Amino acid sequence: MKILLTGIAGFIGHSAASKLLNDGAEIVGIDNLNDYYDVNLKYSRLKNLGIINNSNDWVSTDSKLKFIKGDICDSSLWENLKDYNFDLVINFAAQAGVRFSIENPEIYVNTNVLGFQKVLDFCVSKGINRLLYASSSSVYGNSNAVPLGTEICCNNPESLYAATKIANEVFSSAYFNLYKLSSIGLRFFTVYGPWGRPDMAPMLFSNALCSNKEITLFNNGNLKRDFTYIDDITDGILLTIRYLMKPDFSNAEVLNLGRGEPSDLIYFIQLIEKNFGRQVNKRMHPMQKGDVLSTFCDNTLTNRRTGFSPSWSLEDGINEFVKWYKDYYNVK
Repeated sequence: MKILLTGIAGFIGHSAASKLLNDGAEIVGIDNLNDYYDVNLKYSRLKNLGIINNSNDWVSTDSKLKFIKGDICDSSLWENLKDYNFDLVINFAAQAGVRFSIENPEIYVNTNVLGFQKVLDFCVSKGINRLLYASSSSVYGNSNAVPLGTEICCNNPESLYAATKIANEVFSSAYFNLYKLSSIGLRFFTVYGPWGRPDMAPMLFSNALCSNKEITLFNNGNLKRDFTYIDDITDGILLTIRYLMKPDFSNAEVLNLGRGEPSDLIYFIQLIEKNFGRQVNKRMHPMQKGDVLSTFCDNTLTNRRTGFSPSWSLEDGINEFVKWYKDYYNVK
């Protein structure tokens, strides 16, 4: 299967590409390598996939993988891809981060909405009728209807980031009605693990712990998150692709991908501390704009459609994450 995968240097994009390559797929990967967080981590992810920068020429050691540095908002990128043929487009390119969206709304609208529209238009122009894209559990807002199932109406987002993800789902539905572009949006629940983003809780806490700095716990640490290990996420992505690629699939759907077991943020931190053998300094702070109190995934529909069933415990996942962190950052 020939796949176009945007956001390949991102956390989920990198891990999904690795698993898809092992599954025999041929991939053209796109990423703009922006500096929202440490670009060196993105370079390291690409290197882990066998992609290296040789005098500004990106070279892959895997014949099934080609990397193109480009931005999905840039029309010239799509013009340069017009001679490629793909069976499936996976859009994991997005401006991430709930808190950053409050301060920089224009970036989110440009990348997550207008950029996503260019992805949709490319699929239509090339006659590609299968699209997988990243949505987010943030679309549920502060809904009390837990566990959170896809039948819940999502029209009350707590952040602009969440609003852009809702827009992706609405756009996808419109493009199915207009052009029969079949798609699935995956609502990811608090993904963590090796190669994770530095702006997310595991990396923030680990960085603070290793540098003896203080961490801020919003709502005095009284938050629950459905922490989902990256290997469960990538397994779910492959299962979803197999469902999406069935010849009789014709729809615009959204599915949850999460562990289905929310955990207290304090316990999550305690597991990190246990694995490092030291404690982190904590400062309590009131609830922050854009945050939600709890996430709790209902995988019932996803399991029915794809057979997805998460297997990683939080304890095992944190253990693997800390082992990777110590190795990557050379922590003794």
